[in-house]
Amino acid sequence: MNEKKVPGYRWTICTLLFFATTVNYLDRQVLSLLKPHLEEIFGWSNSDYANIASVFQFTYAISMLFAGRIIDKLGTKSGYAWAIIIWSVGAIVHAYAIPLGESLSAALGLLGIGIGSVSVAGFMIARAVLGFGEAGNFPAAIKATAEYFPKKERSFATGFFNGGTNIGAVLAPLSVPFIATNWGWEAAFLFIGGIGFIWLFFWYRYYDSPEKQKRLTQEELAYIQDGETQHKNIISEGVVHEAKVSWIRLLAYRQTWAFAVGKFMTDGVWWFFLFWLPAYLKDQYGMMDTQIMVPLAILYSMTMFGSIGGGWFPMYFIKKGYEVYDGRMKAMLMIAVVPLVVLFAQPLGHLTFWAPVLLIGVGASAHQAWSANLFTTVSDMFPKKAVGSVVGIGGMIGGLGGVLITKLGGALFDKYKALDHIETGYTIMFTICAVAYLIAWTIMKTLVPKYKPITDL
Repeated sequence: MNEKKVPGYRWTICTLLFFATTVNYLDRQVLSLLKPHLEEIFGWSNSDYANIASVFQFTYAISMLFAGRIIDKLGTKSGYAWAIIIWSVGAIVHAYAIPLGESLSAALGLLGIGIGSVSVAGFMIARAVLGFGEAGNFPAAIKATAEYFPKKERSFATGFFNGGTNIGAVLAPLSVPFIATNWGWEAAFLFIGGIGFIWLFFWYRYYDSPEKQKRLTQEELAYIQDGETQHKNIISEGVVHEAKVSWIRLLAYRQTWAFAVGKFMTDGVWWFFLFWLPAYLKDQYGMMDTQIMVPLAILYSMTMFGSIGGGWFPMYFIKKGYEVYDGRMKAMLMIAVVPLVVLFAQPLGHLTFWAPVLLIGVGASAHQAWSANLFTTVSDMFPKKAVGSVVGIGGMIGGLGGVLITKLGGALFDKYKALDHIETGYTIMFTICAVAYLIAWTIMKTLVPKYKPITDL
């Protein structure tokens, strides 16, 4: 079949996934951009901020396990809609963090329980709601990709919609400090949090499962399903019924653990870059508010090349005759070497702040290339009915890795700040970020040396 002649409605769906992921990252990044400002208002330590950020990550991690299962149960359309409704509400609730903290303090005070800082408690509640909702984004997006794209196109499609993380990361520093400076920090959460409700309109209008999608031609549907082993039974009106796959059964496969290890070792790196770089620019260079807009926007703009290029890269090896997984792992090894440039961020940072900004931008770009391929290893090896659940398991474990990195960063920064050597804390964290990918790749390759799709589910 000539791919150039196949209609392309599937890319409309991919565009919807792209915009949802953009909103996802806009919402999660608002707090980190306001951190230098909020810590002066509320007197937070780095550990306080780490505790707030880690509540998001922990809730996100646990919810990812159930999010995958819920998406599998509700279906992509309804599951994705509920996810964005919940996380948009969570984003808006940040604007009311102080009243929330006061209410919680009053309620617990009746029981003789103190909560310490009211502001920290209020923001923890908001971050928990945000994390619960945002956990649905990637399981739903990966499942939609598995539904609408043949295997040979999935890494590119994943790279495309995963580019929304980069756009969200770019738009956030360009908008949040400006909104907060002109209308207050509460307005930043309200405005950014409301964007998700606009996306819902287009999702309900343009998405349906491929078998029920009236805008999808039979030719394109056949192209999407070409070469696929069908793990489903179609009954009347195009409703799909799939057998459930238990988590315990999925945990018995090395392929599940390979994906989970890849997430555990590297998710925290990306989240560290998202949650701590505004603080880094303040701690190292005294930059705050609108001063960080251009450096962070340029840094995150660089990551778009990794996201799109990373999705394309394994196709080079696949076209040379490699099995899909083997070609992807070969590409991922080369990608895993690139973050080593982050080792030079601190040594060269004494010259100009642009040195770490650009070097970290290269490392973050490599993460996006890595992530696009890591997600796609799941749909390479598992049938569609298990994709959401496996992504959920891996996302949970990746989130726990993120909690570990965030808590470690907060403790190190407070320790070395007290010693007037906070740059040492950043040197340690950048070293961890630089080597994490090679360690992850080595363990993944050990667990699954060769392409071995799951056929017995």
